[in-house]
Formats: sequence, C-alpha cells, structure tokens
Amino acid sequence: MIADIKVPSPGESISEVQIARWLKKDGEYVQKDEEVCEIDSDKATLTVTSENAGAIKTLVKEGDTVKVGSVIAKVDTDAKAPAAAAKTAEAKPKEEKTAAVAPAPVKVEAEASYAKGTPSPAAKKMMAEGNIPSVNGTGKGGRVTKSDVVNAMAKGFSVENNSPFQGSRDDDRQKMTALRKKLSQRLVAVKNQTAMLTTFNEVDMSAILALRDKYGKKFEEKYGVRLGFMSFFTKAVTEALAAFPAVNAMIDGEEIIYHNYADIAVAVSAPKGLVVPVLRNAEIMSLAQIEAKIKELALKARDNKLTVEEMTGGTFTITNGGVFGSLMSTPIINPPQSAILGMHNVVERPVAVKGKVEIHPMMYVALSYDHRIIDGRESVSFLVKVKQSLEDPTRLLFGSKDPAEVLLGL
Repeated sequence: MIADIKVPSPGESISEVQIARWLKKDGEYVQKDEEVCEIDSDKATLTVTSENAGAIKTLVKEGDTVKVGSVIAKVDTDAKAPAAAAKTAEAKPKEEKTAAVAPAPVKVEAEASYAKGTPSPAAKKMMAEGNIPSVNGTGKGGRVTKSDVVNAMAKGFSVENNSPFQGSRDDDRQKMTALRKKLSQRLVAVKNQTAMLTTFNEVDMSAILALRDKYGKKFEEKYGVRLGFMSFFTKAVTEALAAFPAVNAMIDGEEIIYHNYADIAVAVSAPKGLVVPVLRNAEIMSLAQIEAKIKELALKARDNKLTVEEMTGGTFTITNGGVFGSLMSTPIINPPQSAILGMHNVVERPVAVKGKVEIHPMMYVALSYDHRIIDGRESVSFLVKVKQSLEDPTRLLFGSKDPAEVLLGL
C-alpha cells in the first residue's frame, strides 16, 4: 500500500510552507511516527512525521514552497524493513516497558547533523567580534564551543584559508526563507503604516551590576539560571506599562485595545532569522521565573523548536542589541504592538555626579513608538520610569515608586 505524507497546518492564516530540510533520504526506510522533514512557515519551524512505516519517496525538494495539505512524500508500506530497522522495531516494546528506569534513546544522527559546525551563542559572539568565518567544533555533535574559538584565535588565522573572499567574481544566490520573507514584509509595513518615532535615554547600570556581583552566585545556585539584565528590564517595563497603559495598547481599526496584562515579547536571534517568543503575564513573574523562561525560549529558538503559540501575541517587545556590541539604534515596532524598547551595550563613560566627573557603566536605551496612539509625554515619561526602576532596583518592590515615599505614605 502507498500512503501519503501531507503538510500539516502550522496554524491559522498560514496557507503555505517551505521545505527546510529532509531528515530522511529518498528510498530510506522510516518507522511509524518518525520525523521525516522540517518545514518553515512564516512563524516557526515544525517537523513532519510519517504515520506509517515503509520506504519513503520524496516528491519535493528542499527549499520548495508547498501548500498546506499537499502531498510531499509517499511511503511504500509493503517494503521490507532493513535488518537494523527491524531489530529496532522489535526492541521498541521492550524499551517502552523499561522507560521508567532507562533514559530515552537519543537521536544522535539528527542532533549531530544540526549541531556540527553550529557555534554556541558565546562562540558566535566571539566569532562575530573577531571576524572569524569558521572554526572546527569539538563540542557535542560537532558544535563549536567558546573554547574552540579561543584555541583557534591563539593559533592565528590564515587569510588564504579562512577568508570567504578569494578574489573570484562568483555570486551565491539563495532563496529567501518563509520566515525571512514574512519578516521583511512586516518591517516594511510598519514603516509605511505607523507614525513611528524614537526617544532615547541613558541608564546607569551600577546598581544592577552591584546586585549581580553580590547575589549572582547565590541566585544561580538556588534557581539554576544566571541573573541577567533581561529580568530587571522586563520587570521595569511591566511597572512602567501599568503606569502608562497607552504604551501597552494597540490600534484595531478605529478602536484602541488596552491590555490589562503585560505579555512581553523578547527578540531572539535564531539560526533562520529573528524570532520573538512571548513571556505571558510577565507582570506577575519573579526575576528567577523570567530568567528561566527566557533561557527555555532561547534554547528552543536556537534549535528551531519554538511553536507558533509561543510566538503569538505579545503586547510589548524588548530587543537587546547590546549582546552584539550595539551602542545605539532605533528598533522597529513589532506589529500590531505600539512600542518596543531597545537595550544596548554597557560602556564605562565619564558622567557628572554632584558636580564631579566619575566613570560609570552606562547603557543607552531607545523606545520606538507609534505616535498615533502614544503621545510624546507618555513615551518620554515611560522611558524615564524604566530608567528610575533600573537605577534603583528597590523600586521594583514598590510599584516603581521611591521606597521613601511609600514609607511616608506619599
């Protein structure tokens, strides 16, 4: 019998997807419920599984765009399984019985194929800063680790061996991914359909850095996650959103929708482009919960495992260009939201403190907003409130108010 493998629906309003990668080769034997390929929609990367065991016949190529529900492969269920596959299928019931005491088998081949040559976030940052095109990975599955980059830098680089430019006149033309195509359309639409402005301020990060130095180790030991900047910024933003609801609102036709919750979207750089997973009800999350959730979402983004639901919605976005060394930029609004906060690099700069010049760790912050719904007074006041909460983190315990005012009942 010949069984069809069809493209599943990734979500509402998605009518077509792109074949990102075949996990099984043409003619290879597949087991029931085994993953056979990855598909890219304009929102997420998903996997397609086979409902039947048999020999697979692929009908489309990697990079092809296909309609949801269309047939992309066929499975010959009458084909005989190779000896190795048959043994695996026979052993499967036994493995399921002992699953409570034995760890699940790891798909080494799939992991290795993706991880090989892929740098970790720290390694990727070092390679970008050092203009290093490629490094051999010694991590799990061939992944490039930070130590790999350090060792490679210590040995030195040969322009002849590592530079992508060799004096040729060749071009490499590649089809735009569905995610990148949708992203480009949305960004152009934002510029054309909103009255976008950006206001800037600067934050003295001394207090937050002092807290991290004093409690960072204890925090990580207790919660298993590092104490980063994002949790402080997220909490500061939720407090400011409560004070200025228009920044947390959005336009729907001739109406304005005000949200009584803060779903904070966090821009994350993934292998296939920028994705924006969402922290639901961030206003009631603790710093540890925020850090843990961001770590979980970042790992999923790195492995292209984010679901459509995890990237849907969001009432406000935070993007951190500082991890790439950005000193200042104007972030673009993530529609249909009305504002986005841009974080940047922390740089020690001379600042005036009570008539004296001191060196402090400073960060520029930028708020891009839709002037159709947010006035200048609200945007500037919002950013000032964020700044105050970050420079005096104790305000986060008192609804971004000065603790002395709370004590005095003012």
